[in-house]
Amino acid sequence: MVSPVTVVKCEGPKLVPFFKATCVYFVLWLPTSSPSWFSALIKCLPIFCLWVFLLAHGIGFLGAHSSARKILAGLIFSSLGDAFLIWQEQGYFVHGLLMFAISHVLYSSAFGMKPLDLRAGLSIGVVSGLSYALLYSYLSGPFTYLVAVYIALIGFMGWRALAGVQLYDDLWTWTKMSACLGAMLFMVSDLTIAVNKFCFPVPHSRAIIMATYYAAQMLIALSAVERQDEDDPKKIA
Repeated sequence: MVSPVTVVKCEGPKLVPFFKATCVYFVLWLPTSSPSWFSALIKCLPIFCLWVFLLAHGIGFLGAHSSARKILAGLIFSSLGDAFLIWQEQGYFVHGLLMFAISHVLYSSAFGMKPLDLRAGLSIGVVSGLSYALLYSYLSGPFTYLVAVYIALIGFMGWRALAGVQLYDDLWTWTKMSACLGAMLFMVSDLTIAVNKFCFPVPHSRAIIMATYYAAQMLIALSAVERQDEDDPKKIA
């Protein structure tokens, strides 16, 4: 198993642009009431840095690891979703929802279906069901089923990430824990968006949404890189 310290030493420097771009977003804190291409760029810049983070490991690495390619594709669709949500009040919220739904499908595929872990699936299913129950009375029109489908997709992604964490028989890896934490933070971020948009104002919602979102994407990207160590028996030994 690759230790967290090793991961920080090897991958930390490559994540510096991401942390800087994230700081730029929070320092500028551009108003959401005046959407522009500049504000879209600032919002997407940390995710662009995660593209570069994965690409920095080489085309050969991406070619050899399908999970890394899927996560890179998920980051690309996430960037599109971020851009659409800049103009959500102008009617592009559903477009952003679609882009992130595709991202969750890609992440789920990257995390894989083994082990199945039905108990983890049941737990996530209960959380997802309760989340939809909270939102249901506030939804109307197409959002009644669009939100249901989206919750199902992000819940499935969370299940596949959670199922990978096996805290026994030496099956635990930092890779899987990183993916799991990333998926859980993504769910927190999106639930906050939904409650704030459809139900009632959440105090400091934007800070909560973006902090958990950027952390989630970073952890998911980091999990993709570590998969090269899982697949290499020499590094595991």
